[in-house]
Amino acid sequence: MNIFALIGRQTLKITDEAGRVFIFLGLSLSHIFRGPFYLRETLRQMEKIGVDSLPIVLLTSFFTGGVLALQSYDGLGNGAIAAENLGSVVALSMFRELGPVLGSLMVAGRVGAAIAAEIGTMRVSEQIDALITLAANPIKFLVVPRMVACITMVPLLIILADIMGIFGGYVVATKSLGLPAHSYIDKSFASVEFYDIFLGLVKAVVFGLIIALMGCYQGYNSKGGAEGVGRATTIAVVNASVLILIFDYLITALMF
Repeated sequence: MNIFALIGRQTLKITDEAGRVFIFLGLSLSHIFRGPFYLRETLRQMEKIGVDSLPIVLLTSFFTGGVLALQSYDGLGNGAIAAENLGSVVALSMFRELGPVLGSLMVAGRVGAAIAAEIGTMRVSEQIDALITLAANPIKFLVVPRMVACITMVPLLIILADIMGIFGGYVVATKSLGLPAHSYIDKSFASVEFYDIFLGLVKAVVFGLIIALMGCYQGYNSKGGAEGVGRATTIAVVNASVLILIFDYLITALMF
């Protein structure tokens, strides 16, 4: 009975937490299209989330494309078949899966932690209570700009990540494996359709929303001083990473 009681308590805890997250999400989304609009804060968050994350996302994507080219070349048999299809494999893998997933995981580790730490510090230092005292809506001022910035900038980062990943595969294919450049480029462009790009962008928008939601929710509800902020930051990154992988499967299963 103790085991069943433990399972029941954990189930109720997870259900309660999921309900709180959905309420927080609905409250945040309801404020996106209602004024006042903090444009300056939104642009500042776009810079922090998008521009500042660009180096790590591009670096990760470049080496991901290179590793994918090496592994695919070996898996395809090191011959004419590999030379003929390597560009297609790298391009489709980057646009459909590796670009959105790995890029979003990098952003989650960097941005999700920063959002949770920043808002969590404001919570434990009572700055959020001060905003409420001044008749300012903390959801509108703190959460909405970060959510809009993530939804906007993550897809742009993913597009650049896809391109950089294909370029990484090109460098490895032509310089390390000795494959003809024209074959790799022709196959890369010929194999990618609009649907593949659209699928990756849909994933990027959803992943951006997840990153912002987890960071803002955990930071907004943190408590317990510095230790609580650290715990909220860790939970935000872990939950965002797990949800990215879960929704990656769900979106792929739904759209294929």
